[in-house]
Amino acid sequence: LAKKGDQFVELPYAVKGMDVSFSGILSYIEATAAQMLETNEYTPADLCFSLQETVFAMLVEITERAMAHCDKKDVLIVGGVGCNERLQEMMRIMCSERGGRLFATDERYCIDNGAMIAYTGLLAFAHGMITTMEESTFTQRYRTDEVYAVWREKPFPVLNHIENKECPI
Repeated sequence: LAKKGDQFVELPYAVKGMDVSFSGILSYIEATAAQMLETNEYTPADLCFSLQETVFAMLVEITERAMAHCDKKDVLIVGGVGCNERLQEMMRIMCSERGGRLFATDERYCIDNGAMIAYTGLLAFAHGMITTMEESTFTQRYRTDEVYAVWREKPFPVLNHIENKECPI
């Protein structure tokens, strides 16, 4: 539906450092969409287009900031949203402007982040990190830059062929 939109609606844009907040944009859409559609000022396609462009711009911004922070040139886009051609296009443009490249996995492997979660578990296990069910928790507003990951200091042997630069995120 977003591909059919041709009018951009300015929406809340909340990026702080490498953190994004989607609550403002969601609240705004929930509060105003019915009125915008009722007046025929915008179509559902326009709202979808605007939502997509705004959210993807936020993701591109924090990705570019992370690349600069870690002195990296390339990006691998994965997960369910990684299938979106518009996000790939926006990321590709940003990477190109930085002299880098975008890699997107085959659509069959972009279903969810299960493989990344499993790989993180493998890294943790390989470094002797074991979390019992009683100790396991989740934090919805987890700051990834505050997560201790031992493998950032001692890389997993299988990864020795990959350049290992210090990156705090």
